[in-house]
Amino acid sequence: MTTQLGLPDDIQACLFDLDGVVTRTAVVHAAAWKATFDAFLRERDGAGFRPFTDSDYDRYVDGRPRADGVRSFLASRGIELPEGTPDDPPDAQTVNGVGNRKNELLLEKIRTDGVEAYEGTLRYIDAVRAAGLATAIVSSSANTWDVLRSIDAERLFDVRIDGVVARERKLPGKPRPDTFLAAARDLGVEASRAAVFEDALAGMDAGRSGHFGYVVGVDRVGQTDALYAHGADRVVKDLAELGGHA
Repeated sequence: MTTQLGLPDDIQACLFDLDGVVTRTAVVHAAAWKATFDAFLRERDGAGFRPFTDSDYDRYVDGRPRADGVRSFLASRGIELPEGTPDDPPDAQTVNGVGNRKNELLLEKIRTDGVEAYEGTLRYIDAVRAAGLATAIVSSSANTWDVLRSIDAERLFDVRIDGVVARERKLPGKPRPDTFLAAARDLGVEASRAAVFEDALAGMDAGRSGHFGYVVGVDRVGQTDALYAHGADRVVKDLAELGGHA
């Protein structure tokens, strides 16, 4: 049985990723990562460097905590850097330095261009809350609160588990399910009674391995088959397809 929200009728909470699900910031993240990695590779390998690609973003970076994304992509190129510390300056040749360089570029792009929300998602979340379901935002981004505030969406979520909270609680990021599981616990809901909404393959993996009651893949870039392969119960191009009218 599914409800008018397009969910199994025993679902009590909805856990939403931010970038690519609630806001149109996934493309901004991808652009910041490309600029960062291409500059790094150009400096390291010269003019003949092999650029960072969309496939690299999907496989190694999308949905992961910043340092994990750096580590994962560089490992795919046979490159190993010192770990450094989260306070490393953006020009440091460390995992954290490269990640902080990307974050500087991201914040600059957000300041310059602003943040746009997916209206279908906002309407769906309003309908979810009107139906009495609990909501959480679950993101690897350390900038989650600022992004939500910029679109006046803080009110839509009962719980926030983001990069800042994950660091404080020492929670491993996606594809591990720990951040989603923490959100469900904070809401007082069993994972089997919670639905996960994600656009990243790493998020699908987290939803599947966490044994959540329902996993919705949001396909913004034409990867429906991959989202299903990584554990989606249903894939939509916009959450408005699930129904729900607040």
